[in-house]
Amino acid sequence: MRPVIVYTASRAGLLIVTLGVLYILGLREPLGLLIAAFLISGVASYVLLSKQRDAMSERITKNRE
Repeated sequence: MRPVIVYTASRAGLLIVTLGVLYILGLREPLGLLIAAFLISGVASYVLLSKQRDAMSERITKNRE
């Protein structure tokens, strides 16, 4: 269960950091800010969190067997 928690917390943290950076850079419209943050953090998590995603996937597969 730990890899799932680590991956989920990392994704949430990355989203929060992205929201903060975009806000500081001047994106103030709430809907635009959320959409941009979700898109950017999604791409960033795909690249940056591959090791955590693999560990989570392995753990889920192991639990299903």
